[in-house]
Amino acid sequence: MIFTQYYLDCLSQASYLVGDETTGKAVIVDPRRDIAEYLNDAEAAGLEIVGVVNTHFHADFISGHLELSARTGAWIGYGDAAQADFEVRSLADGERISLGDVTLEIMATPGHTPESISVLVFEHADDEVAYGVLTGDALFIGDVGRPDLLASIGVTAEELGTMLYDSIQHKLMGLPDDVRVFPAHGAGSACGKNLSTELQSTIGQQRKLNYACQPMSEEQFIAIVTEGQPSAPSYFVYNAILNRKEREVFAEGEGVPALDDAAVEAALARGAMVHDARDQQEFSTAHLRGSINVPVDGRMAETVGMVFAPEHEVIVIAPEGHEQEVATRFARIGYDRVIGYLPEPEHYFVSHEADVARASRLTVAQTEEVIADADVQLVDIRNAGELAVGQIPGAVHIPLAELTKRAEELDPARPVLLYCAGGWRSSVGASALRAQGFADVSDILGGYDAWALTHEPVAS
Repeated sequence: MIFTQYYLDCLSQASYLVGDETTGKAVIVDPRRDIAEYLNDAEAAGLEIVGVVNTHFHADFISGHLELSARTGAWIGYGDAAQADFEVRSLADGERISLGDVTLEIMATPGHTPESISVLVFEHADDEVAYGVLTGDALFIGDVGRPDLLASIGVTAEELGTMLYDSIQHKLMGLPDDVRVFPAHGAGSACGKNLSTELQSTIGQQRKLNYACQPMSEEQFIAIVTEGQPSAPSYFVYNAILNRKEREVFAEGEGVPALDDAAVEAALARGAMVHDARDQQEFSTAHLRGSINVPVDGRMAETVGMVFAPEHEVIVIAPEGHEQEVATRFARIGYDRVIGYLPEPEHYFVSHEADVARASRLTVAQTEEVIADADVQLVDIRNAGELAVGQIPGAVHIPLAELTKRAEELDPARPVLLYCAGGWRSSVGASALRAQGFADVSDILGGYDAWALTHEPVAS
């Protein structure tokens, strides 16, 4: 058996290649949209990709099933509860897929979504115990998939929670302790609240250590897994719907063009937005007015989906050599309207000085002076689960994922001061508010962590 895990840090997303060396047949599970790595690895190992399995309709990224099928002719498989606009191989609970001696077995594990499945991987067809189980978004390391995402339109969190309880407590926990667990996501994903940085585990370890795998009633389970979940980025529903549709495949390798000044000016005139992927400090020193700063060094794709809309035309400003990477990260969440990048931003800034602005970033000492003014709107943009460590007194809580749609709760005529945990997200949020017309927006250098070094925690 050839078994490879691929992990994408930007989206905390895992995908898998499972192949049989003897027959040369392989299946890809939960692929991302840029598929060159799978194709290259399969070719190097002498494998033919014959099938693509998606454990569910993903909400946090665009799956590469159409891209792989177009390139290899592979069938596309989903659990038999799935309905899509393209041709699908319906995979029934208990169905076995033979790659040769290596065998996959489908296990229906609904709850995160109604069509969710897990995939048992047997190194030999007659093995009594599976080598591992690919759990998708049903079971994570340290957590389980949230049942409250709007991706499952028409199904309530309570209905999904009941399904998830059976999937986790009875089906997955019914597997032998030695079965390895390989989830579709790790720490940082908004698909759960307590995901581990570990990329694999065992059923036995999860039985002992995962809070949601402990014996409990259905009511207790639903309460504990739905409490304290982070706000879902607005692009999740868009992705969940797009993953059901026939769509254009990603033209990997073509890249986006460098734009000359005239092309940039024309795009801005028709309403294009600027994504500035440089470091926060570089951005604060000089940027095009109205730019949104989502640095390439962090969870860029997911965060872009919180502050941009898929219909936006986008011009990229990025650290040199990262322009195409930024465009690919947009494409991974189905944002396909990156029209190009500004090749020499400093030169453009000099020649368009009237369009250049600076960002206000305050130290903790400056923050103490500023928040003494009752007119200042102090906003905590961390996720709900982060508030347990405390808040800065007087702050209102609006998570970054909700900030652009809840901006009307703030007065654009009054000063706004944002903070997150360490200062990365607050630069994003401050730039997004400025792009919406807020004139006086600052954020706190070092975020709440810097504040807490010199202040006693205040309960949220």
